[in-house]
Amino acid sequence: MECTRMTKRLGTLPYAGRTSQVDTPSSTLALKLTGADISNFDPASFFSLHDFNNDGSWTPDEVRRTYGLDDESLKDAPADKKDKAVLDVFKIFDPYQSGVITRDQWMKKTSEGHKLPDFGLGPGHHGDDEYEYEIHHFEKYHDENTREEDLVHPEDIEHFRKHDMMEDAAERVLREQQQPIVERNIPQKFLRKPGGF
Repeated sequence: MECTRMTKRLGTLPYAGRTSQVDTPSSTLALKLTGADISNFDPASFFSLHDFNNDGSWTPDEVRRTYGLDDESLKDAPADKKDKAVLDVFKIFDPYQSGVITRDQWMKKTSEGHKLPDFGLGPGHHGDDEYEYEIHHFEKYHDENTREEDLVHPEDIEHFRKHDMMEDAAERVLREQQQPIVERNIPQKFLRKPGGF
């Protein structure tokens, strides 16, 4: 996914204008960037975990993904606030304004006490829905002894609603694949109008 706004803002940087090779899932979810979760990792491990394309540096897209800025939960957050968050991270960790944050830059800055800022945009997301639900809700509020009838939190209900929607969509596709012609896929201009040609 190319970060076009960031590319425009970083126009003079060597990385700008190139598309990163980050394999961003269509819906990404949750790693809190607060001290509690970030402290579970040493700086090198945290960097590697969020170097999604394993090239030894973070691109603007990887920072966006780490913060979950393209996640569905932030669709109403202003684009300029999201862009500013990425720019602010680069101001801290990319002192040479190269357009990427290298592992060495990250290690140096974290050893100097610099941390990823909390921009108040939510927890940050980088996995798929199942993974995020598991680590940020189920593990926190439930355990392996939890029964299905105990899953009553709004997050549980939303999680299973998404599963139901995916199952319904899969069933619809299967039904349509068994039809010789799927009328709803025929453009209007090719459909016969009642009482005429």
